[in-house]
Amino acid sequence: MDILLLFFFSCLLPGICTYTIPHEEPSLRFVALGDWGGLPLPPFTTRQQELVAEEISKTVAKLGADFILSLGDNFYYDGVTDESDPRFKFTFESVYSAESLVKLPWYILAGNHDHKGNVSAQIAYTNVSTRWNYPDYYYDLAFTIPGSNVTVRILMLDTVQLCGISDDFHDGQPRGPNNLRMAGTQLEWLSEKLQSSKDDYLLVAGHYPVWSVAEHGPTHCLLHTLEPLLKKYGVTAYLCGHEHNMQYLQDDQGIGYLLSGAGNFMENSRIHEDDVPTDYLKFFQGDPDTMGAFAYIEITPKEMTITYVQSNGKCLFQTTLYPRTF
Repeated sequence: MDILLLFFFSCLLPGICTYTIPHEEPSLRFVALGDWGGLPLPPFTTRQQELVAEEISKTVAKLGADFILSLGDNFYYDGVTDESDPRFKFTFESVYSAESLVKLPWYILAGNHDHKGNVSAQIAYTNVSTRWNYPDYYYDLAFTIPGSNVTVRILMLDTVQLCGISDDFHDGQPRGPNNLRMAGTQLEWLSEKLQSSKDDYLLVAGHYPVWSVAEHGPTHCLLHTLEPLLKKYGVTAYLCGHEHNMQYLQDDQGIGYLLSGAGNFMENSRIHEDDVPTDYLKFFQGDPDTMGAFAYIEITPKEMTITYVQSNGKCLFQTTLYPRTF
């Protein structure tokens, strides 16, 4: 499997997306996909969503995966009404229906468009679907890489609860939390989880970006509340969506910022490039003609490799992060 992984990506784009050493260790593998939520009218999907889903199924069939991490905006434009909403069938179950995907668990978090509907219905759908896992507005996932004592923790946030609904048609910034008490409780939970973590890889995931050069730009609320915690506790990476493109940024402390928001739409603006510190941006792809992309992550005891894969199978970008040191 690991030698196949090396061969697969090196054939896609020789010289750029390759592994220098074939991985012999077992690993944890997953897809990070944001903003995949189709349309509110028939056929309840987009061609881009279908193409990305098809390429995810091919990649998973060839390389394997343990789960898919959904980064929010699961149902455009106004979420779902209840756990029986037909959007679950037409935008989720029927789209990601390839043999390689039907038994693969999804771990869900909410985006701003989900919060325009009934997020509690998405949580309740956990009891309906065998692959939809959304136990609460925010929660944590803990994994151990097989055959090792190396641990991976992913803290799944509700950044809309933390920061409020954003306005897609004005400055794009969230307007502030609807419930200050709930926002404060989530922030306390996050601080405690970060402080207590001794995990080798510590990931945090939310819908809104901390850093972004695109249409919405850096999320001011998260720069104030979240970024200091990420730096203080030395997280490995922050994963997000919201912008309808693919970005990778890395700060001066080495924290990776993985933005994967091209599951359904594409948007090519870099209007906020001057709002991001020089040299943070390592990769950007928002060309609508590329018809979407996703991120494929493999974590071994030695390294975490992030590969950005276009809907036609082309490898766009690859980078590596390393275990935390204490």
